[in-house]
Amino acid sequence: MTGVIRVGTRGSALAMAQTRQISERLAAAAKAEIELVPITTQGDTSRASLASIGGTGVFAAALREALLAGECDVVVHSLKDLPTAEHEGLRLGAVPKRADARDALCARDGFTLATLPEGARVGTGSPRRIAQLGAARPDVVAVDLRGNVDTRLGMVESGELDAVLLAAAGLGRLGRSDAVTDLLPLGDWPTAPGQGALAIEVRREIGDRSLERALEAVDHKTTRATVLAERLVLAGLEAGCSAPIGATAFMEDELLFLTATVYSADGARRLVSSHAATPESRSAADLADAARDVADRAVSELLGNGAAELAPPEGSQ
Repeated sequence: MTGVIRVGTRGSALAMAQTRQISERLAAAAKAEIELVPITTQGDTSRASLASIGGTGVFAAALREALLAGECDVVVHSLKDLPTAEHEGLRLGAVPKRADARDALCARDGFTLATLPEGARVGTGSPRRIAQLGAARPDVVAVDLRGNVDTRLGMVESGELDAVLLAAAGLGRLGRSDAVTDLLPLGDWPTAPGQGALAIEVRREIGDRSLERALEAVDHKTTRATVLAERLVLAGLEAGCSAPIGATAFMEDELLFLTATVYSADGARRLVSSHAATPESRSAADLADAARDVADRAVSELLGNGAAELAPPEGSQ
């Protein structure tokens, strides 16, 4: 390919950093120049809580509109921000290899989750993290929080908050992993479906074989399958990305494992479902079939045990 690939992205420091990393790989594979197209989304301009402004799609809608309007050739999303329903005019062109999926505590004085003092104020805008805090440390106070990574870390440095909870992947992409005082293990603290992964979305028909080859070069089959399993849990429970749901999928010893957890809003109750499947091969199609298998079984078990009461379907409240 000769010419320019226009890459749509949110304009935040984190979005620009992760988009640059992916764009360099696309450019090398397609032998093309890259033009970043910053796009402002509702999630960037509103200071209201994510749950109150709709949760699912608030960061993705404007990017998708720009892509459909031909203002860019591809868009890069944080996968956990992408609605689970398929878009009529768009498709997932590639899912690069996932970064660290864990949550990170960034606290004053080197505190860990276990050593935070009683009554500590912990900032997060995530209903899942608030529920998990309620389950793990009901004696600390969750403070609803919006803003970019530097703003949040600054509130700890200023003493306004004792700690904040953030995605380890984002901190790593910004070069701020030094702020982490505790990495929370996925077995105890599952994170949002797709956390740590990026999504490259394109129009259904792009008509450019060199761009298609570049997307194939960036795509990571195992990551695509594991995040598919996690996102199918959200879709099956009809819950939005702001619901108190954690999901963790991974490949080990030729098995695809999935654990899905649904919390009550205060973390006092939770339901857990774990399943594994053996893909017939490592082909993308067989991995996707295994992902659907484990997700279907997890959703069926969770719904049978009352998951809809803990995390009502989106729009039902």
